[in-house]
Amino acid sequence: MKRSRVHVMGASGSGTTTLARALADVWSVPHADADDYFWVPSIPPYVEKRSESERVALMRQLFVPREAWVVSGSMAGWGEAVVAECDAVIFLTLDSAERMRRLEEREKRRRAGLTHDDAAWQQFVEWAAGYDNPEFTGRSRAGHEAWLANVGKPVLRLDSSASIDELLGRALDWGV
Repeated sequence: MKRSRVHVMGASGSGTTTLARALADVWSVPHADADDYFWVPSIPPYVEKRSESERVALMRQLFVPREAWVVSGSMAGWGEAVVAECDAVIFLTLDSAERMRRLEEREKRRRAGLTHDDAAWQQFVEWAAGYDNPEFTGRSRAGHEAWLANVGKPVLRLDSSASIDELLGRALDWGV
């Protein structure tokens, strides 16, 4: 894969940000995380949403016009205007138990030495665990699969239980 505009997506905890950063580093291009545009920065984080028009305008201002970039996270349902400018999508999947284990580890690192809201964390865990339930009304595998079926871009599907080096190699070897 040559330097291009790529959207790396998957469930929370599947490694989208890790792979997107690695790919952006190899190409020396900007990496953006959809959450940084979706949410207004705050302490605690992830409390106030930006409007869809604000998110897209900010993305267009900061990185979309560039020749190449990598964006991680889900933009299904709000970021189609940005995805339309992508060259390809990488979709990461991961066993649910391993994904939830990774989220727990990530949260321990993030919360080390900080005051935290256990209720907010529990609410997030319940939301993240719903991803693999086809009847879940939040962000879900079924929703992502339906979105990918209509995205109109080449899609590389990777099992993110592989090492980051292996995932990066597969992405770079992809013939898009």
